[in-house]
Amino acid sequence: MESEKPTSKHPGKSAIPIWRDERVLRIATQVISAVLVIAFLWWSIDNFLLAMQQRGMSMSFRFMQDSAGFPISESPIPYDPSRSFSYAFYVGILNTVRVASIGIVLTTILGVIVGIARLSTNWLVNRIALAFIEFHRNIPLLVLLFIWYFAVFLKLPRVEDSIQWPGSIYINQRGLYIPWLRFTEGSSIFLISLGIGIVLATIAWIWLSRIRVATGKPTYYGAVSMAILVIIPIIGWFLAGGNPVEIDPPILVGFNYRGGTHLTPEFTALLVGLFTYTAAFVAEVVRAGILAVSRGQIEAARAVGLNYIQILSLVIMPQAMRVIVPPLISQYLNLTKNSSLAFFIGYIDLFYVGRTTMNQAGRAVQVFLLVMAAYLLMSLLTSLVLNLYNRRIQFVER
Repeated sequence: MESEKPTSKHPGKSAIPIWRDERVLRIATQVISAVLVIAFLWWSIDNFLLAMQQRGMSMSFRFMQDSAGFPISESPIPYDPSRSFSYAFYVGILNTVRVASIGIVLTTILGVIVGIARLSTNWLVNRIALAFIEFHRNIPLLVLLFIWYFAVFLKLPRVEDSIQWPGSIYINQRGLYIPWLRFTEGSSIFLISLGIGIVLATIAWIWLSRIRVATGKPTYYGAVSMAILVIIPIIGWFLAGGNPVEIDPPILVGFNYRGGTHLTPEFTALLVGLFTYTAAFVAEVVRAGILAVSRGQIEAARAVGLNYIQILSLVIMPQAMRVIVPPLISQYLNLTKNSSLAFFIGYIDLFYVGRTTMNQAGRAVQVFLLVMAAYLLMSLLTSLVLNLYNRRIQFVER
């Protein structure tokens, strides 16, 4: 009597039914989920377009070429109301990028200082940092913006009674006036030499630091890079005639200041409110990152004779950055998106231009799609840059 042949490739093992195979079930679940999501999105978009068609509305963006017809009081590029909606939208993006980029730099500086001060053994410094953090973390940002704009900047003295700070800096009801750089005729040679110096200094830093890591011999990459960064622009300075850049201070002429650069009360209030508010959260991120460094690392650094500044810059911060950077990205993104609150204090940013465009053109859907796409693009670019940096500083596990 012949024995039955096993149905599986492996004798003694029965085949798993397809409806019980985990791999098949996993793939089927993903496919079904993707189909359901795509079907829901298709149904939603189709219904939305049908509703717009029934109301005689169009999804066309041709209106962006029409004349905007509204002024923009603060623009980094030339603008007048005869420009198109798309040009006004571009100005709004530039204003948002301007306040966000400056705010990120100031937030980082202040946040690191406050975070380190929060760990100070000096009781007064520690409590001042704690008070700063708790004050800004427990008050809504919009309230802080109102305080800075209505209770501070709009209550400043008139132009003729301006408050003067060191360095020919003046502040009054019309904003902040600070000295600025003015380039002369020979400035192009100096700027080219400055660019060459930055590139060569970067190359020297990377090359010499890699040689030091590979050979263990001192290459003095920091001193060499700094020397290149200083010497080449100095040569360009003399080749340009010795005076390619001048400092242009603000000077009171009549009823206003001329020269320098002018920061409006709206921009200044928004900038100060954003970077002080976000710096409180960054300070806590920095404090957590520093505390995450092993205590043994600090004791070992002290044992080899390093002082506090050397321990902080050479031992603590390089290791703490691995913990600091991921949540720091979120704080930078929050600062960029929170800049949309500028609408409430009159600063013309991306959201302000979008809201005005919607009222003028009556195209709410298209305008808000453009606004969302612009904020999404800025956030993704910020995340991309910081994630690349975060990847470089992470430990490689083997």
